[in-house]
Amino acid sequence: MKLVIFGATGSIGRILVDQALNQGHHVTAFSRKPSTIGITDEKLALFEGDVFDEQAVSQAITGQDAVFIALGAGRKGDVRAKGTWNIIAAMKQQGVSRLICQTTLGAGDSWPALNFFWKHIMFNLLLKAAHIDHELQEQYIVNSDLDWTIIRPSAFTNEPTGRPFRKGFNTSEGGLKFKIPRVEVAAFMIEQLTDNTYLLQTPAISY
Repeated sequence: MKLVIFGATGSIGRILVDQALNQGHHVTAFSRKPSTIGITDEKLALFEGDVFDEQAVSQAITGQDAVFIALGAGRKGDVRAKGTWNIIAAMKQQGVSRLICQTTLGAGDSWPALNFFWKHIMFNLLLKAAHIDHELQEQYIVNSDLDWTIIRPSAFTNEPTGRPFRKGFNTSEGGLKFKIPRVEVAAFMIEQLTDNTYLLQTPAISY
C-alpha cells in the first residue's frame, strides 16, 4: 500500500516508517526535517513540509491509500488539532478515506481509565495544553466522515516488544500500568490497515 505518515520523524512516526517499509509498504514521510529520519529505502519518499501548509499537506496525500497521523508537540497545544484539520480537508479533497491516528489514553471517554496522577498532575497541570489539543484533534476526526481509527496509547516506553498488552479495553477496568512500548504502538497502528475490528473506534492500549 501507499502510505503517508505525518509526524514521521517523531518518536512514534520514525518507528511507523521503519515497520511499514519492512512490511513492503511504500511510505511518504512528511516532516519539517525529513532528512533526520535516518532511514534509507527505495520505497521511502521524504516530503519536507509543515502541517499548517494546506497545499503541502494536500500534495503529500495525493495518490495515497492510507494516512497515518503521529503528530506531537510535547507539552504544547494546537499542532495536533490544527494539523489534523488540514489533513482531513486534504483527504476529502484527494479522495483518500482511511485515516489512522495516534492520540492518548485519557482523551474522550477513556478519561475514567486514568489514575489520580495522570488526571490531576499530568493532564490538568503539566500536559494540560497537549491534552486539550488531543481532545480537539479527536473531535475533528470523529466528525470527519472518513474511515478512521484512533489509537489511544498510555505513556510511551522504549521497552522491547514481546509482552502481551491490553487493547480495546473497557475504561472502567483497573490494574493498568500506564505504559506501552513505542514499537507496540506503531505495530498496532499498522495492523489497522488489514484489520477492521476497530474501524470507527478509539481503542486504548496499555500494559
